[in-house]
Amino acid sequence: MTQVSALWRHPIKGHGREALTGVTLAEGQAMPWDRLWAVAHELARLTEGEWAPCTNFSIGAKAPALMAINARVDETAGLVTLSHPDRPDLTFDPDRDAQAFLDWVRPLMPVNRAQSVRLFRLDGRGVTDTDYPSVSLLNLASNADLAARMEAEVSPLRWRCNIHLDGLAPWAEFDLVGRYEFDCSLGIEEASDGRLLSASGSCSRDAGCSGSIRAAAPDSQRGLVYVDASK
Repeated sequence: MTQVSALWRHPIKGHGREALTGVTLAEGQAMPWDRLWAVAHELARLTEGEWAPCTNFSIGAKAPALMAINARVDETAGLVTLSHPDRPDLTFDPDRDAQAFLDWVRPLMPVNRAQSVRLFRLDGRGVTDTDYPSVSLLNLASNADLAARMEAEVSPLRWRCNIHLDGLAPWAEFDLVGRYEFDCSLGIEEASDGRLLSASGSCSRDAGCSGSIRAAAPDSQRGLVYVDASK
């Protein structure tokens, strides 16, 4: 039987996780207080009030030290508390004390990456990885299967999903109704003809952003494999 084994929200996108014992979800909405803010870096191209992809934000894939941040929300006071093994705890109001947060997180950012410069927020929704409000699911059996194939420990927290599910067969989530094809934080998007496009690249303060896009196809053993885009 499939059951929920854990609930997580991430008040500031890419900057801390908070375990929950329960949550009330609404159709068409993200998990409450999940990714309510995102941290824009100095090369971000943003339009106020409009959703933007995660390439515009500081996240753990670009700054691994961010993965160790834990978060706690005081919903009544509107305060967020962040903790990290290498930093003192910080309690602040993201809408009013952005500079305190930027000063706190700066030592965790690689010097060769675009630096964090401000907090970004949307009205009425979180800055989810999808361009619509969404809740992300993790099949723990798939995570375990991936770890076994890699012969390495893979923490389920690495994927920053909201709901962890136990009891499904490995990769059964690919058959769930209403699923989103791929999380854009992986650099994957579906083309109009059904092919998958895999993007990779990097941003630096001096050179700006660069990268490439290649066609890919699902593979039962390796997840995704690159294919000849001309075929």
